[in-house]
Amino acid sequence: MPAHTTHDAPRDGADGARDGTAAVPDTSTTAETVAPAETVAPAETVAPAEAVAPAEAVTPLLRGIAVLRRLTEANDGTLSLSALERTTGLARSTVDRLTATLARMGYVRLDGRDVTLAPRLMELGNAYLAALRLPALLSARADALADELDESVSLAVGDRDGIRFIHQATRRRAMSLSFRIGDLLPAERTAPGPLFAAEWTEPDWHHWLERRTADPEDHAFPAVPPREHPTTDEDFRLRAAKAATDGHALDDQLIEPGLVALSVPVRDPGTGRVACVASVVSHTSRHTAPDLRTTLLPRLRAAVASMEDDLRTAPPPEPGPPRAGLATWTGASKQELGREFVESLARGLTVLTAFGEGRSALTLTQVAQATGLARATARRALITLGHAGLLTPAPEHTFTLTPRVLSLGFPPLSRTTLPEIAQPHLTALADRVHESTSLAVLSESGEEIQYTARASTTRVLSARVTVGARLPARATAPGHVLLALPEARTWGYALVDEELEAGLRSIAVPVRDRTGRVVAALNIAMHASRRTPTACRTDILPELSRTATHIEADLAVAGRFVHVPLT
Repeated sequence: MPAHTTHDAPRDGADGARDGTAAVPDTSTTAETVAPAETVAPAETVAPAEAVAPAEAVTPLLRGIAVLRRLTEANDGTLSLSALERTTGLARSTVDRLTATLARMGYVRLDGRDVTLAPRLMELGNAYLAALRLPALLSARADALADELDESVSLAVGDRDGIRFIHQATRRRAMSLSFRIGDLLPAERTAPGPLFAAEWTEPDWHHWLERRTADPEDHAFPAVPPREHPTTDEDFRLRAAKAATDGHALDDQLIEPGLVALSVPVRDPGTGRVACVASVVSHTSRHTAPDLRTTLLPRLRAAVASMEDDLRTAPPPEPGPPRAGLATWTGASKQELGREFVESLARGLTVLTAFGEGRSALTLTQVAQATGLARATARRALITLGHAGLLTPAPEHTFTLTPRVLSLGFPPLSRTTLPEIAQPHLTALADRVHESTSLAVLSESGEEIQYTARASTTRVLSARVTVGARLPARATAPGHVLLALPEARTWGYALVDEELEAGLRSIAVPVRDRTGRVVAALNIAMHASRRTPTACRTDILPELSRTATHIEADLAVAGRFVHVPLT
């Protein structure tokens, strides 16, 4: 299978004018001769993503990125196909093919006419966060500070003229922080913003002024309410200068009434520049902004000093092996699905996954080797991703990911729960085996199980289990699994035959998190007359285990940098 095919060209050409990008044939034979082998046009010289794309940009990749961004901006990560057609300006046939491709990659789910972001998409944001290393090195300090102060603590990085969260340690209160990892906020309405702006160049300030003029109410920042009380441009310049002098900054209800925050920069020990900003966030019923500074600044600075020590003493990262066979997989998918699979979109997105811990900066050659793509194909993907603002050139002919990678689905998915991850898998399992399926966790007492998700069957006689119901752990198959009773430890599953109720037979397997810890049990319950215990083991257990594996794979991706609630 060639790296790129021309199957997409006719339709891409027809749709090109509708999203403001020129049609780009899916060929790569001439791309290598346009520029030196290891170079791509710097991000600073490329027009913004909304402008006309470079001639070598891969149009289907830009369109796929636009689809993911529209889904990210939706409240629950779900839009109908017609809504995507309307918001992207693409033809419906193009939207259908793009979403079919993203579904094949596991990045979205298709449910009738609706498209929903899927946990597997978080691997793109995970690649950025792993390459950045800051969450892995500093999140434990942020969590400990949140526990010490009993206030929400966040870590943020700069994203051009905005700030983007990379870690959140929130308090569970009726009034609590609603920002998510990956959310983008305008710098001038935050506490971290002045600390980043203190290092801006004049072109940075010029870009900021252009954005303020074009979007005075901050509609481009869906994570914050529209601006109600505009401040002058000079006001933010003064705040940035003061932050540079003071070494900290305050947000006194700039985002919305009642919200206050205090920020201190965490500096890179090698360069002395701001690596990220740590913030304590509260509300005015607990602290005024001056009180927040007076009371909590010393402890925030102490935590930041420890964070900087961690950065200084951290050993060099050990690069893990990149994912193998990506080009082969995309080629096979194209062979199987034909025109419905947009291979250039899939291959472009896989370039993002070439980055990670120990692989924060890669050359064109290294990207091609990591993905298995031809150099010309990888080069066009890099050009396109640079134009979309997802990566940028770095020293020694390398490229690095930008915080904007988090705009591809990470904010809504960062709040996902285990029941939400499991639900589509439970539904598919129930459809295959024609029996009710459920997910259960162990109660705090350890004496009961609690059902957290279920999928029913259409049988007249079926196990009626409601979400939230509790049953004695020792009388149920999920309980045997969660309590690690001898049978479950030995065989990796538990079969309970009419212990809870006459005629009720159930079989369960464990669901493990990315550390290998059993966190839930996947269960199928049925009337004893339908299957013998032997039939449960031969017919049901393989399907049950396969489904648990799929749930665990999604949980491992979702839980790499985010705490996934079990209920």
